[in-house]
Amino acid sequence: MKLIQTVDAEGAVLCHDITQIIKGVTKDAVFRKGHIVTKEDITVLLSVGKDQLYVWEKEEGMLHENEAAEILCGMCKGEHMERSQVKEGKVELTAGCRGLLKVNDAGLKAVNGFGQMMIATRHGNTMVKAGDKLAGTRIIPLVIEEEKMEAARKATMEATKGRPILELKPFLHKKVGIITTGNEVYYGRIQDTFTPVIEEKLKEFDTEIIDHVTWNDDDKKVTNSILDMIHKGADVVICTGGMSVDPDDKTPLAIKNTKAKVVSYGAPVLPGAMFLLAYYEVIEENPRTVAIMGLPGCVMYAKRTIFDLVLPRVMADDEVTAEDLGALGQGGLCLNCDFCTFPNCGFGKGW
Repeated sequence: MKLIQTVDAEGAVLCHDITQIIKGVTKDAVFRKGHIVTKEDITVLLSVGKDQLYVWEKEEGMLHENEAAEILCGMCKGEHMERSQVKEGKVELTAGCRGLLKVNDAGLKAVNGFGQMMIATRHGNTMVKAGDKLAGTRIIPLVIEEEKMEAARKATMEATKGRPILELKPFLHKKVGIITTGNEVYYGRIQDTFTPVIEEKLKEFDTEIIDHVTWNDDDKKVTNSILDMIHKGADVVICTGGMSVDPDDKTPLAIKNTKAKVVSYGAPVLPGAMFLLAYYEVIEENPRTVAIMGLPGCVMYAKRTIFDLVLPRVMADDEVTAEDLGALGQGGLCLNCDFCTFPNCGFGKGW
């Protein structure tokens, strides 16, 4: 820090806030610590009585907060994101499109463990829309060692395998097949109230329902329908009902018999414990991975369930693993609030 004449301050960096007081009008900082003085600022500084200023003296190996903030921004900014201008060591990131936000937890912990710098994000695996705030970064002191910033960058890139801490995966167009199961629906004893719920949730995404069939509790018919829908081009197949362990609930067996890879039958989420997720690999014409979901009855009547947590990831082609589902135990209990605020609540924030 050094003292200079204000008239010579163009390009210098302020070491403290400069307050402007105009009776009945304002009493606030007209310039903040870290502000780079412009030619136009000099008149204002003189008008508030600052003939001399304490400014930052550039030292070899030290970075100004704004220079260091650019490094932080580079560590976390992925594709499809917009950034703010750096100000007072801060940069904010916002979504440039609608999609699924992914946060590399190991990378985030690596940089935040260094001290004197921070990155705060919203929860990962959540839906965002264009313009939503994703993260904020901040350098704490006015100046910071260049060596420390480089060490943080290196440790973070090692943790993320060279990728940014944040990733925004746009939602994709998906062709969907729906299979409704149950003797009670098939024989017309009750009205199908499950399919409309699924259709309504699919409207939140770019989806096209290419087929819908209803079967009785016959696992062979359900298996054949799943394979037929995949042959017709389905990217996602959703089976409703028949998901419990009762002898006449055949949907899990039907999905298994397609030879799809079952990720998990069961999830530590309430509502939604009897959820099944599988992936079927299409290797012939139009190679792709098809997600097959078996939905328990709770999806029909509960406001939010396991389906609301997994569906966004499926729509972004973000593979869900058994480990991912296991992590949902913490935060997987819906509190059935009288007024539902999901996703602005703790439900499903465990992964």
